[in-house]
Amino acid sequence: MAKVCWPYFDPEYENMSTRINPPRVSVDNISCRDYTLIKVDSVNKPGILLEVVQILTDLDLIITKAHISSDGGWFMDVFHVTDQQGHKITDNKTIDYIEKALGPNGHTKKNGVKTWPGKIVGVHSIGDHTTIELIGRDRPGLLSEISAVLANLHFNVVAAEVWTHNRRIACVAYINDNTTNRAVDDPNRLSVMEEQLKNILCVCEDDKEVGCTSFSMGFTHIDRRLHQMFFADRDYEGGGVITEVDYPPSFKPKITVERCEEKGYSVISVRCKDRAKLMFDIVCTLTDMQYVVFHATVSSDAPYASQEYYIRHADGCTLNTEAEEDRVIKCLEAAIERRVSEGLSLELCAKDRVGLLSEVTRILRENGLSVIRAGVTTVGEQAVNVFYVRDASGKPVDMKTIEVLRKEIGHRIKLNVKKVPVSAKATEAKTSFFFGNLLERFFLA
Repeated sequence: MAKVCWPYFDPEYENMSTRINPPRVSVDNISCRDYTLIKVDSVNKPGILLEVVQILTDLDLIITKAHISSDGGWFMDVFHVTDQQGHKITDNKTIDYIEKALGPNGHTKKNGVKTWPGKIVGVHSIGDHTTIELIGRDRPGLLSEISAVLANLHFNVVAAEVWTHNRRIACVAYINDNTTNRAVDDPNRLSVMEEQLKNILCVCEDDKEVGCTSFSMGFTHIDRRLHQMFFADRDYEGGGVITEVDYPPSFKPKITVERCEEKGYSVISVRCKDRAKLMFDIVCTLTDMQYVVFHATVSSDAPYASQEYYIRHADGCTLNTEAEEDRVIKCLEAAIERRVSEGLSLELCAKDRVGLLSEVTRILRENGLSVIRAGVTTVGEQAVNVFYVRDASGKPVDMKTIEVLRKEIGHRIKLNVKKVPVSAKATEAKTSFFFGNLLERFFLA
């Protein structure tokens, strides 16, 4: 076992070091013909890599290459990025935002956690809203039932994100009162809502994996929170379960763990299908498992991605047992699979109103469609919902069903259907905007 001391970071010393040596950020469009280079040099501190990757991910930037080095007291990163269409980042407002967000001032911290509007979880976190978290066994029509409960209790869903994996479902939703448009703080109303949602999640009396409903009080990045919920639910232990991800053999994630005895690192190598936000999902999982990334290289050779991380546990130890190595591999596989959605994505736009989500999900259910991932946003008076769907048996959707869906929805709701191909990362990047595009509307307008 290799053990190296990981230094204690005193918060006051960290703040002083940052003031003395503020982060240096450069956005370079000259050095590389095809990519924008984003370089970040700063004092090293726990979690800094996740902070940087999170900011780039929230802007829906595609990270095609990255070189990370944070051994010792300094953190140095170089990211090769493009926009969703594969173009360099030339918009001055976007560049200015990147430099400010990654620079010395960054964003306001709450409870020690950096926060960005549209990407956090918690009461009042994106305005005057209450946040609910749900996790339980997935089944066809469950999202429709959840939406109906909220609509019947006169709650409006302002924003939500839903993931499914290994027959489990996790949801983070922002709600408010449909008459006052204010956060819901009546304990009786919240208690009634919680009880009804629990009844839906625990519909199977013999289900040992019971559902859970909670009202979040902390501040956490919404995608990170979904990963944390699944991790706590131990979805990575769903061995033998048929998942929503039907990988061709060549795309199935290949993850290995090796030991670098000379330097005292464990080396995690990942090769899988490339897609948007892949690096974030991996770094987020390693961070929440209390591993520190000291060095990393990321590259993309479409349609594949190769990523390598040199890590130690927060206590300074490397992975020293086969059981620990196996657990890391399973957790990373689960993290990669949670966001993958092959098949069809349905983008629905309409004027926002109470019960809209309930109506849309009811129509999907009545047409035999199962939602495997969803994002719900509200921008002004416009509601934008994205659903990744399959039929109730888990197979691809028959296009005849889509035509029936169009007729039933009518002209009140604009429907855009996109096929998510097995081999293209760009298509998923365009349709997986969720809160990323909402953030851009706030800051880059």
